[in-house]
Amino acid sequence: MQYQIEFKPEAIKDLEQFPVNIRERIISKIEAMQDDLQGDVKRLTNFTPENHIRVGDYRVLSELEEQTVMIYRVKHRSKAYD
Repeated sequence: MQYQIEFKPEAIKDLEQFPVNIRERIISKIEAMQDDLQGDVKRLTNFTPENHIRVGDYRVLSELEEQTVMIYRVKHRSKAYD
């Protein structure tokens, strides 16, 4: 199943703050989610947004809305769940 990826403005701002090499790694993992949610996608309990993927020390917080994966934030793991 193919999914469409959309970014919230906060997620775009988060990505712009990372060095280019880290940003490219994160974006490649996000793009892999388009093909049947491939990657290290985990469901979170008692937290909104409801999913995350791990990219080294960074977490991509997302939510599935029908055929769309909405990316809410991209944060360092120590600050992702505050």
